[in-house]
Amino acid sequence: MNTYELDLEEEKSYLEKTVTFLENEILYKDNALISMKQKLIAARKDMWENTGHSGHDFTKTTEMNQYLSEVNSQTMYYLNAAQLVDRYKKMIVSPYFGRFDFSEEGLDRDSIYIGLANVMNRTTSEVYVYDWRAPISSIFYRYELGKASYTAPSGIISGEVLLKRQYKIKNSELKYFFDCSLRITDDMLQDVLKRNSSPKMRNIVETIQREQDIIIRDTDNDLLIVQGVAGSGKTSIALHRIAFLLYHGLNSKIKSNDFIIISPHTLFSSYLSNVLPELGEDNVKQITFDKLITLSLKDRFYPETKHQYLESLFCTNDYNKSRFRRSHMEFKNSLIFLQILERLLHHYAHTMINFTDAFYNGTLLATKQELKARFLNNKIDIPMAKQLYRIEQMLLEKLHPHQKKRLKKIEDIVAQRPEHQLEIKSFSRLLSIKETKKLLERIHKFTRIDYWNIYKSLFDDPLLFFKLARGLDLPEDIESIIENTKQSLARSEIPYEDCAPLIYLILKTEGSDMFTDIKHVVIDEAQDYHPLQYEIFKMLFRNAKYTVLGDVQQALGRTAEFSLYDEAAKILEKEKYLKLFLHKSYRSSYEINTFSKKILNEINTSISFERHGKAPQIIYKQTAEELDETIIGDIKTYLQEGNKNIALICKNKAQTESIHLRIHKKVNIKLVTPDDNILCDGVMAIPAYLAKGLEFDAVLIYGVDHNNYSNEQDRRLLYVACTRALHRLTLYHSEELSPFLS
Repeated sequence: MNTYELDLEEEKSYLEKTVTFLENEILYKDNALISMKQKLIAARKDMWENTGHSGHDFTKTTEMNQYLSEVNSQTMYYLNAAQLVDRYKKMIVSPYFGRFDFSEEGLDRDSIYIGLANVMNRTTSEVYVYDWRAPISSIFYRYELGKASYTAPSGIISGEVLLKRQYKIKNSELKYFFDCSLRITDDMLQDVLKRNSSPKMRNIVETIQREQDIIIRDTDNDLLIVQGVAGSGKTSIALHRIAFLLYHGLNSKIKSNDFIIISPHTLFSSYLSNVLPELGEDNVKQITFDKLITLSLKDRFYPETKHQYLESLFCTNDYNKSRFRRSHMEFKNSLIFLQILERLLHHYAHTMINFTDAFYNGTLLATKQELKARFLNNKIDIPMAKQLYRIEQMLLEKLHPHQKKRLKKIEDIVAQRPEHQLEIKSFSRLLSIKETKKLLERIHKFTRIDYWNIYKSLFDDPLLFFKLARGLDLPEDIESIIENTKQSLARSEIPYEDCAPLIYLILKTEGSDMFTDIKHVVIDEAQDYHPLQYEIFKMLFRNAKYTVLGDVQQALGRTAEFSLYDEAAKILEKEKYLKLFLHKSYRSSYEINTFSKKILNEINTSISFERHGKAPQIIYKQTAEELDETIIGDIKTYLQEGNKNIALICKNKAQTESIHLRIHKKVNIKLVTPDDNILCDGVMAIPAYLAKGLEFDAVLIYGVDHNNYSNEQDRRLLYVACTRALHRLTLYHSEELSPFLS
């Protein structure tokens, strides 16, 4: 028997041993769960039958709390046991994917098998499989054969890696294994990357690369910024980082609901929803900036959404109109406009709040000078709205004794009126309430803030605007911006570019306790956010650490450069931060990645992973009808080839709806809209800006002519569309080809 055959027998034996242990554990724990469930039901029944339910009896309430504490403890124990059984059932088909042999200094050689979770015999303390997030597991991802070390709770452990091995296990059966020296080998990556895409993002624990592992396991920094090229796995790394931090933070009691992901849209949230459960963790909260807008504006208005804004940019061939809209966005979400808003709030506090003397029944409760002095004397920086509310409460406290005296006088007057003899007290109370209501209306005029009118005042009065903007560098078209905004606000419209300024005014004056429990924020597609939006993140998530992920070459709706990350770091104000770059792209084939890079008129640092496939095609047809028929034929061909997820990508919503209407009767194709919250296998028609972050086996891009893709924003949109493809990419046009593809 040669060495490989001996190793194969040994590996089969170890796999059988591990699978047998898992089977026994599942059987034992399944039976235990039945017993635990019966006891839990009995305990709940006993609690309700043998304790009082009245809150007036202290003894019974205490007894109830004791029962409840015990039942809650049993429930948690049951749920943890059920979760472990589910994890073992998932793992049994493929308990581990890697192994390394490590000889710690002064100790014997030990074989470490790596899988999705720990598998340990509690009786003998034998560890069959180590969780990929365990400290020792980092060696598998970071080191070749030879000297290695890892950071354990007790300190740095050094030793030597004597073997690295990877496995293909399916349905509890070892298909093959191979030894590797330097890193997760190209063979394993090739096997994973050639698979079909999924409507849910998959975990990447089998193929985490060294540079990715460094990001995932970073615990030293309060702010981690990652600039990664298209297909470098940024988002997947972020989700694995959350899973690692949850594992690492078991002792610090950090939980899944302490995390939140800022997603670009709800469809993307659905796409992410599979990874953490697959890694054995609960899903974390996800929210879009659009949702933050509606929460902050409290449904008072109907603001334009991000996708409506992007649609307005990409639905027109009028470059000047699109550029003017982007100019609005750049300015109103800039640090310069933030300074104007700060000055506006200072101006409002000192000159626009119309304090008046507070009288009640001829008695002076407070003069306007006293009220204003109290308001401006804000040494501990209480938010303006809370400060005014305190003033209102102070006046009401002063009012109460006067109300009682006044009510007695009113009762004496009413008692003299024969028509109210039977309702003296109730009628007198009604009259008193009406008097108090009038006073409250006068008080509310200076204690309630109308953010809408404050913001409008900035544009209704250009003299005020330029007074507040004195000394600041304004855009050349500022007068057009002011006039255009004035007209929009007069129609009670809130364009997308005005949402962040309005939220800023609200948060600055009211404060916010919506997300004080959040300990870690993941910001995806970071290149699409502006400085004022980062300022809002800082205000909303003031107790959190951050993982920020982006790619400046995929920025849509704004001009983005690498400096935006330094700007974001300065705004978020974290003491310890690290900026890392991911240059290697794993999504697309070498041919698709090479083709996509040529679209950008700049240096693209993307390094293609050499997974080869068919070269992209650009197809020309003379008429739109011929183009439609060709697309229908190609979709059918791609399906026959085994591609499960196919995207027909158009520039905007209007074009997407149009082609879907024309071809949906000849091919089964789903129209994807911004309101969709789930992705399914199959063929879909989707606007390019909505496809960002997603990936598909085959991508067909409609209308790559000079009318659709002609300016720099169009160039980036086309690049985004092309980089969604894993295996096949085809582009279609019936007019003159876009200059970016010439």
